[in-house]
Amino acid sequence: MKMQILILLSLFVVGAMGGKYSKEMNEQNASDKNNDQVEFRIAKLNQVWEKAIRMQLAPVRLSELHSDLKIQEKDELQWKKLKAEGMDEDGEREAKLRRNFNFILAKYGMDGKKDTRTLDSNRLKDHDVKEGDTFDDPKLDKLWNKAKTSGKFSDEELQALQREFQHHKDKINEYNIVMDTVSRTEEIHKNVISPLEGDMKEHVLHQKHTDLKQRMRNLDQGFERLRKITHEGYSADSEFKEPRVIELWEMAKRSNLSEDELDSLKEELRHFETKVEKHQHYQEQLELSHQKLKHVEALGDKDHIMRNKEKYNTLAEKAREMGYKMKKHLQDLTNKISRNGLQHNEL
Repeated sequence: MKMQILILLSLFVVGAMGGKYSKEMNEQNASDKNNDQVEFRIAKLNQVWEKAIRMQLAPVRLSELHSDLKIQEKDELQWKKLKAEGMDEDGEREAKLRRNFNFILAKYGMDGKKDTRTLDSNRLKDHDVKEGDTFDDPKLDKLWNKAKTSGKFSDEELQALQREFQHHKDKINEYNIVMDTVSRTEEIHKNVISPLEGDMKEHVLHQKHTDLKQRMRNLDQGFERLRKITHEGYSADSEFKEPRVIELWEMAKRSNLSEDELDSLKEELRHFETKVEKHQHYQEQLELSHQKLKHVEALGDKDHIMRNKEKYNTLAEKAREMGYKMKKHLQDLTNKISRNGLQHNEL
């Protein structure tokens, strides 16, 4: 009898330790088989990162994903702390985190879907791709060709304008991703049986539609800005050059910020623009380093390969670090403007 009790106690202790271990592993992350330091403190983010490496995403794309996952990690750990303190009872923050995570998966083609968004005739693009198209959008291509042949822009201004057009194209892609998730949510909503579950999904659907409408308004305002610049050229007193900074400044001017607050924000945006430019510099260097590494690997000189690989890894680390700092600053600035009567743009 004593022996049976001892065996039962041993099993209970081992089971309890196993449960505790599993919980810790899930929160701090799945362990690395080689006992190396894992990249993120949340298991699902590590899984996404490892999948991206297996997919062999382009270096700059991989760096961008790393920054997005770092922001997601920061927000999720912050949410866990708030939840432990009894906040987010309605699950609003949790739902937003889930939407952001799904957005990241879709953005980098990791949501299990074949990515046909940019070719979907029911979305914002409804034309066949023609040779010479730059932005895969008829309105943008027509406007860009007009800008190039207008003679109103210097080479430097054309480069800045091209970045603005590319930024607008990225926003269209993001809109299409959200549109796709709304369509899928609506499809799920049709199959709901429980009334309570139906109410919850209705709420989520409403939030997504609101986000979609705001993104469309932003696209309309962004395109109108591009149209105006194409027709009139850059004004001599243009405040900023970088598209994300310009977008934030335009948002701020439409908010109810006072003149003093706008002046203060303008100064902060200048610092942010420097950060964006620095990040772009590291991305360009990373791409060049990757091309050089491929060239050296083809030659087969092991010492040369090792030196170039070290340089590439250092640049990759720096680009990720700068990307996170830049995106966190972007998030903070967006939130600051949002608190003054504007929406928060996710990602």
